[in-house]
Amino acid sequence: MTEGVVVRAPARLHFGVLDLRGDLGRRFGGLGAAVEEPGLELVVRPGDALEATGPDSGRALGYARAFLTHHGLSAGARIEVRRALPPHAGLGSGTQLALAVGRAMATLLGVPVPSVAALAAAVGRGARSAIGTFLFDAGGFVLEGGRQAGGGLAPLLIRRPMPTSWRCVVIVPEAPPGLSGEAEVTAFRTLPAPPAAEVERVAHLVLMGMLPALVEERLAEFGAALSEVQRLTGGWFAASQGGAFAPGPTAAVVQALRAAGAQGVGQSSWGPTVYALAATDDEADRLAEVARDPAGRGAYIWRGPFQNTGAVVEAFVPTVRAD
Repeated sequence: MTEGVVVRAPARLHFGVLDLRGDLGRRFGGLGAAVEEPGLELVVRPGDALEATGPDSGRALGYARAFLTHHGLSAGARIEVRRALPPHAGLGSGTQLALAVGRAMATLLGVPVPSVAALAAAVGRGARSAIGTFLFDAGGFVLEGGRQAGGGLAPLLIRRPMPTSWRCVVIVPEAPPGLSGEAEVTAFRTLPAPPAAEVERVAHLVLMGMLPALVEERLAEFGAALSEVQRLTGGWFAASQGGAFAPGPTAAVVQALRAAGAQGVGQSSWGPTVYALAATDDEADRLAEVARDPAGRGAYIWRGPFQNTGAVVEAFVPTVRAD
């Protein structure tokens, strides 16, 4: 009998959206990568009733109920969120938490879940972006192809490991959270369509800039293309977020990192999280120091490698003591 299930999941960095126009029948699409920190960890154990404790426990409970409803089940469980991703910070907190809860519930209850797409459907994720879903599954770098109207999860186009020598600096500035919920829905509904030439330029940068550089492990070329994608797509969201990057500490951190020569800088989703790429640990340390003042005294700063594996799921059983 399973006594409980532990799930540890990475954070998601959003590198950019491909198309807000939808001229070819698909909208959004995007690319991103997984990083080790800040991470998520939760434990789910059998219980008489459904309950949750710890940070973000309210959302965890909602996802557990959604999973049970989707599968037509009535069961109890005790969910303990040991570590949660900062909510609405651009790190995929909702998707990673939802999928972690769903995976733990499925393992605990013995419910077959044939794919990560099926898991996302069971907990109600993937309505726009599938990046976090695919990163939860396998980590690394992912590129997804956008959703068709009325369709399911966007298709995974490419998944590759990030080079193990590359380093990432993650900064969560002391700043207001990014858009979420109804505010985000309204933003996507009212944002003006970007010029077709810019959408084509982003596609060109991804296909002929970022992807070849990733395969050949050319950090400078990858970072330059990423920074340009961020500049262009940031402009698409400026009407809703107040600029190409969220005003205040987020924009200040981006500017400081660019001035310091970071090889690839961007804002993850609606922010306020900022990331920068580096070739060595020493370079990552330097960029972290550059970001410290503009990020604010209460900022979270981490540097390290990308994560090329998905969530870790461990079931544990009661210890049987030998007499």
